[in-house]
Order: sequence, then structure tokens, then C-alpha cells
Amino acid sequence: QVQLVESGGGLVQPGGSLRLSCAASGFTLDGYAIGWFRQAPGKEREGVSCISSSDGTTYYADSVNGRFTISKDNGWNTVYLQMNSLKPEDTGVYYCATAPLGYGSSWYKWRLYDYWGQGTQVTVSS
Repeated sequence: QVQLVESGGGLVQPGGSLRLSCAASGFTLDGYAIGWFRQAPGKEREGVSCISSSDGTTYYADSVNGRFTISKDNGWNTVYLQMNSLKPEDTGVYYCATAPLGYGSSWYKWRLYDYWGQGTQVTVSS
């Protein structure tokens, strides 16, 4: 059974850090682009970051560039999102998802992604 499972969310104070994990089950992430998205209540789903398994190219939303880092393990089984200097506006449910390779600069378009995890809640609050 093909599954993506996110973990690592939680409650953190502004300025704090969290590391999210996206683990693949039943398949390998090699051969896909893996994206992280977030959705806050009443807001549209927003692309946060993406990594391409073809060459390791990474993409970031302007709002998180310099604060978040996407990475992967050696076997392309897990992708991580290291989130530093968190702000209240980073609050939301974070999802990972896979898309076919080749979309490049369109990585933030969530409709391009096929498989989605169940999401993990991130709350940044004092």
C-alpha cells in the first residue's frame, strides 16, 4: 500500500525550531518531486518547499526562504523539512506530497501532486 506519513509537528514558541519528516511506505521517493505544503484555517493550501529526486534541486516559498531547509535521507525513503526561526504565520497543517518529475518552477501548484500524507499540525504561539 502506497503511503506518505508525516510526523514531527507540535507546539513551539516564536523563534523556535521543528523538524518534520515525510516517510514513504510501499514505494521509494526516488523518481518523484516531493513537496511540502501547508494550510491554515480559512486559507488556501500553500507550497512551502520541494526537492527533486532527479538532481536534488530544491525550491522554497519566499516566505520561508532562509529559514526552512528541505533534505532527504540517503535512500530516498524519507524527506525532511527543518524549520527554524518559526513565526506565528507558519502555523498550519503541513502535508507532504509527491509529483512526477519535470514541473520545475511550477512546484508550488498543489494540483500537480498525486499522493498526499495525512498532515501534521504545526502551531507557533507564545
